[in-house]
Amino acid sequence: MGTRSRAAACLGAASIGRKNALVLILTASMLGGCSGSYSWGWYVVLPTTAQGLSNIQFLLSGLWQTVAISLCAVAISAPLGLLVALPGLARNRWIRSINRIYVEIIRSIPILALMLWVHYGLPILLGINFSAFTSGLITLIVSDSAFTAEIFRAGIQSIDKGQHEAAEALGLNYRDKMRDVIVPQAIRRILPALGNQFVYIVKMSSILSIVGVFELTKKANELTTTIYRPLEIYTFLCLEYLVLVLIISAGVRRLERWLTIDRRA
Repeated sequence: MGTRSRAAACLGAASIGRKNALVLILTASMLGGCSGSYSWGWYVVLPTTAQGLSNIQFLLSGLWQTVAISLCAVAISAPLGLLVALPGLARNRWIRSINRIYVEIIRSIPILALMLWVHYGLPILLGINFSAFTSGLITLIVSDSAFTAEIFRAGIQSIDKGQHEAAEALGLNYRDKMRDVIVPQAIRRILPALGNQFVYIVKMSSILSIVGVFELTKKANELTTTIYRPLEIYTFLCLEYLVLVLIISAGVRRLERWLTIDRRA
């Protein structure tokens, strides 16, 4: 039986290997065909040419919109997420249900559908016309707050029960205990997750180009319809997001180290 099992395993591995090899061959042939039939024109994004420099300046002009809307969204959604998380920590199940209903509903709605509803539906209900920037900002805040609430809830619940008891023994009420003892410790633990959410917001801001927010993706779409070089322009767009995300990640890691040193001191 052992010999048969080993033989069957070998045959299975050989079959998987043949399938993977076939996929690699097909992929390579497809890419080879694309590279052979497409004439690359990197001059459209080269800073050494006048046209390339002008195109790069146009593409980078959407950077401030991306950064501004992402920073505003995170600055508002983080405190909102904390407020949503607190009912989820209550002992009363009816109060906890406030957290669960909000989080489950918002997390279940795709951000694109939420953005379209906010931009086109909310003005009808409230009788207020929102700009594309405002609609996009509301969408990112609402969407991110649900995910941030779960991050805060998990972080607060990870704090040892003894910290709560010690704070209560000092006579601190619930608000002071959370503000001065529990939440600062939780933030240190959830900082990497919050950094990931910031990266998520930066990337999701590209969806706002659909409603006319002139961020990085919108600029790339406009330039593509003008000079008809989608691969070169969208490659440059990917590099823009890559550099932006790397800067954010480096900043989050630096903040983590600073908080670690501060705690040890």
